[in-house]
Amino acid sequence: MNNNISAVTLNYMEQSPLPFLLNGQWQGSEKSLAVYDPATGAKLTEVALAGAEHVEQAVTAAEQAFVSWSALSVAERNGYISKLAELIRRDLQVLAELESVDVGKPVAAAAGFDVPFAADCFEYFTGVAEECQYDVELGLSVTDSQTIKRPYGVAGFVFPWNFPLTLCAWGIGPALAAGNTVVIKPASETPLSTLYLAKLVDEAGFPAGVVNVLPGTGSTVGEALIGHPRIKLMSFTGSTSVGRRVGEVCGRNLVPAKLELGGKGAAVICSDADVDAAVAGLTGAITLNAGQVCCTASRWYIHEAIYDQFVAKAKAAFEAIKVGRGLDDSTEMGPMCTHKQMAKVLSCIGEAQASGAELVTGGKRIVEGEFAKGYFLEPTLLAGDDNNPWAQEEIFGPVAFLLKFSDEADAVARANANPYGLANSVWSQDLPKAKAIAAQLVSGNSWINAHNVFEYGLHYGACNQSGCGGGVNSKATFEGYLRHQSVAAIR
Repeated sequence: MNNNISAVTLNYMEQSPLPFLLNGQWQGSEKSLAVYDPATGAKLTEVALAGAEHVEQAVTAAEQAFVSWSALSVAERNGYISKLAELIRRDLQVLAELESVDVGKPVAAAAGFDVPFAADCFEYFTGVAEECQYDVELGLSVTDSQTIKRPYGVAGFVFPWNFPLTLCAWGIGPALAAGNTVVIKPASETPLSTLYLAKLVDEAGFPAGVVNVLPGTGSTVGEALIGHPRIKLMSFTGSTSVGRRVGEVCGRNLVPAKLELGGKGAAVICSDADVDAAVAGLTGAITLNAGQVCCTASRWYIHEAIYDQFVAKAKAAFEAIKVGRGLDDSTEMGPMCTHKQMAKVLSCIGEAQASGAELVTGGKRIVEGEFAKGYFLEPTLLAGDDNNPWAQEEIFGPVAFLLKFSDEADAVARANANPYGLANSVWSQDLPKAKAIAAQLVSGNSWINAHNVFEYGLHYGACNQSGCGGGVNSKATFEGYLRHQSVAAIR
């Protein structure tokens, strides 16, 4: 393992197998799951593997804890949540290193965004909870009526492997602040930072059963959780194919399902765009987390007037990206998270070429020297037309597909023909025009002269095959974790 990792992080991982948190107790299991470093392929540690019986115990514990947790005042709940945010900031370096060795991302990216943004999430929703009106007078003529807002109960969460800590915070932060209790299944590939977060939950003194973290397989723990008849809300972040399965199971139980799914974001680069800024911004977007970002821009619609210039500069930018281990300070893009995902991306590149795409740059696994056993890929540019299947389907890797257009209305129509609807961007120095185009793009998010823009208070959601059931990071997110009930008396 890279020597840049701290002794605290190493000591934490040496507790192999790492136990999980259930009803305020740290539990082991007869089975364990190995966790691997994507930069080397070597085993990092093992985690105790939860089973279906632990899901039942966790839901029961969360139900019991809900009675007292929901009865606390907002200020009392916020005290626990703010303490958790404080501990996340205290242990920023440990959490960043865990994200880096577990996912593969540069430690600087994890320390600069993932970890502090997770802490900010918990703090943001304590403020939203304080400002919320929980009893709203309706002022009707026939009845003395109120709408009251109350937490649902036990919320289940299944998170993916690409942003374990940030996405966990985005999910459980508003749920806890609204008064719900939670049962969490982290991705089996990347459970380390979520288990460390559970450690901080314990240190912050959360009552037993409020937060339960169960590492396990999707086929066992995931299925048991999404199919549990007594959870009151389900939140899933992951692929569209699995999201359909989650929605189907929850639908049979009439459990509301919040689905944050895949995407195939379009970037519309107009003829008057700042080419250098657009190349830099989109290169950064597609290489962020080795392209394993559902909302990234992977379809680049480039106006024909600047196409050749743009492609030449993008090719140079891609070839200049410093690929390396996440713990190396100079690394700009780390390895893919898993061997399976690396193989899938390589297969997609090959299939795209077989269907007529031109390989502009990249396209290969990096196997020289220290990279031999890791899951490293070259940042890749493909060029072709919309009919190529991998110009339309999510690849989930550092691969952008270049497409030429001559008319902005045509570019919008082509972008909107894709079945996803997560995040697009428009690049133009004419701000009114850029806003008009952005408003026409069908998605949860339309960004201008930037991509992957996140700010608390700025709603991040989805439509079409990219998800349903609400978004994250805003007051609307918080409201989604409260059920609305009418209370009325005849005057």
